[in-house]
Amino acid sequence: MTEKYKIVVEAKPHYIAAQSAPQEHRYVFAYTITITNQGTAPAKLLSRHWLITDSNGKVQEVRGDGVIGEQPYLKPGEMFQYTSGAMLDTPVGTMQGEYTMSSDEGEHFNALIPKFTLSIPRTLH
Repeated sequence: MTEKYKIVVEAKPHYIAAQSAPQEHRYVFAYTITITNQGTAPAKLLSRHWLITDSNGKVQEVRGDGVIGEQPYLKPGEMFQYTSGAMLDTPVGTMQGEYTMSSDEGEHFNALIPKFTLSIPRTLH
């Protein structure tokens, strides 16, 4: 049986050396998110909630409407992709969170964003 609401989120992070300044404890990362509606019902992304944690344990909490100024509407089988960024004080950190989605009937549900690691190259093995 297929789930009515099944939103799958994948993240691909990468380090942006040109915008980072390690001597000033500024590490800039970009991440590309792919959101796929694998359910049987259309859904609209209303808002985002991120927890960004650096390796010192400092947590930045980010909430807001939509993603990159959009609130994508995904029919079953459709996907939406965007790229955004984050800045950390340490060379390694993590991001995770959730998107609040809405069905055509106005029912709200959350799509989890699995935890992913931000790290400068050759930091983690």
